[in-house]
Parts: sequence; structure tokens; C-alpha cells
Amino acid sequence: MTSALVDPARAEVPLTLDEEAPKTLGLLDQSAFWANLGVSLLGFAGALFLLDPLGGRPLTFAGAVLAAVVGSLIGTAMVGLAAIPGVRTGRPAMVLLRGLFGARLSYVPTVLNIVQMLGWGAYELWVVASGAQAVFGSAVPYGVWAVLAGVVTIALTIRPLGSLRLLRRYVTAGVVIAMIWLSVALFRRAPAIEGGSWDAFAPAVDYVIALSVSWVPMAADYARHSRSSRAAFGGVVGGYTIAQVACLALGIVALALVGNDSLKVWDPFVAAPLGALFFGILVLREVDQSFANVYSTTVSIQNLAPRLDRRVISVAVGVITTVIALFADVNSYGAFLAVIGAVFVPMFAVLAVDYFLLGGSTRWDTAENAPSRWLMTVPWILGFFAYWTVTATPTVPWWDHLWQNVRSAVGFSHQPWMNAALAAFLVAALITLLTGLPRRGRAR
Repeated sequence: MTSALVDPARAEVPLTLDEEAPKTLGLLDQSAFWANLGVSLLGFAGALFLLDPLGGRPLTFAGAVLAAVVGSLIGTAMVGLAAIPGVRTGRPAMVLLRGLFGARLSYVPTVLNIVQMLGWGAYELWVVASGAQAVFGSAVPYGVWAVLAGVVTIALTIRPLGSLRLLRRYVTAGVVIAMIWLSVALFRRAPAIEGGSWDAFAPAVDYVIALSVSWVPMAADYARHSRSSRAAFGGVVGGYTIAQVACLALGIVALALVGNDSLKVWDPFVAAPLGALFFGILVLREVDQSFANVYSTTVSIQNLAPRLDRRVISVAVGVITTVIALFADVNSYGAFLAVIGAVFVPMFAVLAVDYFLLGGSTRWDTAENAPSRWLMTVPWILGFFAYWTVTATPTVPWWDHLWQNVRSAVGFSHQPWMNAALAAFLVAALITLLTGLPRRGRAR
């Protein structure tokens, strides 16, 4: 049976990669899904990285909001473009990389993606469990909430398309109402947010781009079920951008109420009138974040084992993610995002140039025996180096010291206007173009 004959209300993700992906998701489905992903309790606390990415030199409120808008638009545009090959081919994200790097070389970004998805999934389960304790108190231990969230996450991954339809029909409306209610309550109580400068604008944009672009390696996992490229791109850019900017702005206001203490950022939400109810809705909705990460880990593993039943993988990944969540170190969150941006921004640049500009859309081979394309790793690696050379965002001391030595050796001096994510993208894109145009000319 072809995907055109599948009942959209019953369609589900195939169990293996050998089966055709049904195309049942419209613009509304995808906008609702990405808007839900854009609202994150972790984003409320993470607003501190947006407001003061350099530590000690905070942005003005206007600067922080503008950085959120600019970074979200750039990041979601990358995510939206990364979704389009999935729509056209019906292949998940890591399988698409067979066309970019070859089958065996695609295992490298696949493993990196699996690692980051496990990390993200664990963070999200931590958020759900911690959020539940903020609402209900500590009578129920953190571990119990984390396990419950893990069980719900696994259940959602068994029927992924059904879960997306559930989010659109019921969850999105509750999230919108909760966000509006809590925004009004917090903005009424918040003190005037004054002072700050624009010195950290570029690093703040880097942070938001990294926050958005972390979804690049999974965009095609969902877009392959989209009815059109326009619906997939519009759903990502429209839904996620609006939701993420609103989430970060509300996080800044909440931080102003607790003296920029990210550990107490949820207190104003719970303390608001009916705050426990509406914050509880956001806590429950947070499970869609862990669902997205566990499901994308599952289809990433299928790039390594194409005929393994995704339901078996989902259960195993969900259990591992839950175990990690019980011991997660949330203090490494900012460094974690920086690493994501450094790895996947240049990789996306290579993908976009090769697929859209160098004819990859007509010649990519995504078969299990696709030949290796070693040359495509060069711009990816150089883009990674460009990111760490330009960035001024602190991560881990020994890593920062290493790159400071590199900058000193080459005589590079960071300027406030420099943006690491854009530098990595431009370097990787330009080198891909320069190395690809001659080969394309010879092929013609």
C-alpha cells in the first residue's frame, strides 16, 4: 500500500527502515509539534545564558530579546532547511547523511547524535522530575518522578505519529493558555529590568542558535512524514521561533524576580495565582521533549541497524535515558550546548550547500552500501575549528585554555561583534562550495 492510501488518522511510523514512511503531517500538525518543543522549562532557567553568556556582563533586556529573535530565526531556518531532504526522500536524518558522507562515514555523526540525544533526553527527564517537585513538594522523591516520566516517554515513542496528533489536538491549547496566564502574572510583578550593555550580543545569539540548531540532526526524522516541504519548513520556523522567544523572554522576567538565581527560576511560576495548575501543565507537556529525543535516538540507531524493530530500540533507549537522568549533572548544560553548536552547525552547512547548491538532491545515494565521501569531512572539521577559534563563550577550563593557545598561536583576537556559529557555518559552506564546484563542472 502506498503512503497516499494510508488513513492519516491511523498511520504510524514503520517498524524498520525497509518500509515506506507515510506522509500524513500537515502544517498545523508540525507547527503545533515544534511550538511545544519551543516551550521548555529548561529554557526558563537557560534564559540566564542568554542574558549573561559571558558571565558578569549582562545584556540589556531589549538586547536579550533581540538576540533571542535573531538567534531563533537563524537556528530554525537551519532546522527547517535540514527538514526538506527528509520530506523529499522519506529518509530520517542520520540515514540522509549516507548521501552526504557515505554509509560508513555517516556512522560518525550518527554516534555523536546518539550521544547528544541521550544527554538531551536525560536533561528533559530531570526537568520533568524537578518541575513536578516544584509543584508538589519533595514528599515524592526525585527518582520516582524521573522514572514515571521515563515510562510515559517510552509509551509515547511506541506510536510516534499518534503522539504528534495527540499533542496537536489537546496539549497545544493547554500550553498556550498556560503561557499567557503565567506571562501576565509574572510581568505584573516583575521589577523594571534596567542596566546592562550590548557587549555580549553576539555570544547571546550563539547561545540561541545552539539552542535551536540542536534539533537539526533530528528534523528529518519528523519531516519525512510531512505532506510538503513548505509545511515542514513553515512548521519549524513559525512554531518553534514564536514559542522559543516567548519562553526565553518569560524566563528573563522570572530571573528578575529571583535575583538571577537560575536554581529558583521556577518559584515565581508556582507562586503566581493558579500558578501550580498552569505550571503543572507545562511540566506535563515537557515529556514531549524527552519523547522527541528518545524517538530520534531510536531512528538514529536504525541507521546502524536498519532492520531492528524501532519499538525494541525505543524501550531500551528509554530505559538508558531514565538511568542517566537519575545521575544527570545539569551544571554542564551551557558547555553541552556549545559543543552541539560546534559539531552540528558546520555539518548542516556542508549538507545544505551540497544538497541544495551542488546537486545533491539528484545524486545522493542513501543506500546501505553508499560509497564514502571523505572530502566532505574536510569542511565539516574546518568549520568545527572555526567555531572554537571565534567563540568567546566559556565552557570547560582546560578546553577554553586549549583554544586560547590556538588563538595566540595564529594571532587571532576575538571582537565583540564576532559570532562563532555564523563563522563556522560560513567557513564550512564556503569550503564545501569551493571544493564542490570543480567536481560538479567535471561531472557535467
